[in-house]
Amino acid sequence: MPHRLLEQESRLSGLLRPSRQGVAFSQSFYVKYGKRALDLVSSALGLIALSPLFALVSCCIKLTTRGPVFYRQVRIGKDGRKFRILKFRSMVKDASENGLGITVSGDRRVTAVGRFLRSYKIDELPQLWNVLHGDMSLVGPRPELPIYVADYTQEQQLVLSARPGITDHASLAYRNEEEILAGHEDPEAFYRTHILPDKLTRNLAYLQSVSLRGDLRVISATVASSFLPSDTTQKSSRL
Repeated sequence: MPHRLLEQESRLSGLLRPSRQGVAFSQSFYVKYGKRALDLVSSALGLIALSPLFALVSCCIKLTTRGPVFYRQVRIGKDGRKFRILKFRSMVKDASENGLGITVSGDRRVTAVGRFLRSYKIDELPQLWNVLHGDMSLVGPRPELPIYVADYTQEQQLVLSARPGITDHASLAYRNEEEILAGHEDPEAFYRTHILPDKLTRNLAYLQSVSLRGDLRVISATVASSFLPSDTTQKSSRL
């Protein structure tokens, strides 16, 4: 196991050097200035407007389980830089040390409150702070764990030329990801060989045509889908 970790770290350290191959999307006015402006205004207003909900969720987590309210995990962001993504804790304390890096439907590490939060994607809302801080964007490729990013191909690494997002086309397509993974004998292997490559393909396609209209559509679709629990969305989105 130590040798495997050292090998992964070695590959990742090479990957984290800023690439000079260019970015994967055009340098339009929106990409240069508008996207960040939208992120700043929306995340600030969102954090203020959702503060009562944040307080309620925090109380529910503290009163029902042992451990912190928030969960922080190292992810890979723009230009391969590491940052800590912020979520409401939906699993038992130290869950990441006792299981896979992915979650499947029925995972016993997920708490009762956490199951509800994950079903409506409420656990992702604290990432508005990551957006305000500049680690993330509202729309963009979802940030992955270092262990998965270390295996990206040269082309797939181009997704690191943009800030990762809270939501994207791949997140909408794989809203029922936990249920999809639960149907396979080796969920992590299926994630690595099927789901992740397809997500990265979708992300690269998004980066070719970033626009305000496109981002607003993704945000609207994400908000609309959040009103339905993940297990009631159409199976056609599972792919």
